[in-house]
Amino acid sequence: MKFPMKPFQNIEAVLFDLDGTLIDSAPDLGSAADKLRTDRGQTSLPLENYRPMAGAGARGMLGVALGLSPEHPDFPLLREEFFVNYENCLTERTYAFAGVEELIEQLLQRKMLWGVVTNKSKRFTDPLTHSMPLFATALAIVSGDTTAHAKPHPEPLFEAARRLGLAPERCLYVGDDERDIVAGLAAGMGTVAVSYGYLGQKSDIASWGAHATIHAPADLLQLLK
Repeated sequence: MKFPMKPFQNIEAVLFDLDGTLIDSAPDLGSAADKLRTDRGQTSLPLENYRPMAGAGARGMLGVALGLSPEHPDFPLLREEFFVNYENCLTERTYAFAGVEELIEQLLQRKMLWGVVTNKSKRFTDPLTHSMPLFATALAIVSGDTTAHAKPHPEPLFEAARRLGLAPERCLYVGDDERDIVAGLAAGMGTVAVSYGYLGQKSDIASWGAHATIHAPADLLQLLK
């Protein structure tokens, strides 16, 4: 665990990215993408092919499943087919990472507020978070289409801070993607990168510029003492 140069001070809330930080949705995302292949008579790919790109949304999933980029003329149609597939399975095999529920419990015991800022669209964020008891105590859930901008723009983080009634500098932002750290820094928040997420094993996290890096959810508590 990389600690910040000085302990985080005066933090009243923790905001989290969703996929790859709080929950592992790769099995359902991968299944939805793989159905595009099998429906076309192609062989199924293993989950591990999809997992590293699970945080990249339709662009990442269609890239793995069919080798398509957003510039391909068929991309919009296939993206919507992927979305429908995902809607039909988005809670089947998605679960909170080990230690996340205990982390949230500890934050609540410390009287800390918490919320979610994700680039996942509201179309998926709402049914997913409503289906999981974990999110019952989240006081702000901001999706990728809640504001006019998505991360790495800081506006979604500003919106979450407004919903919590806090200045951005009173919030910590935790995520598993470089864009999370870029957004958090731009919003003036303390930033924590997680190495257990989708990109953690394949990226140079140190280059992201986060104030701290953790390797398990419980590590975050050490930064809030």
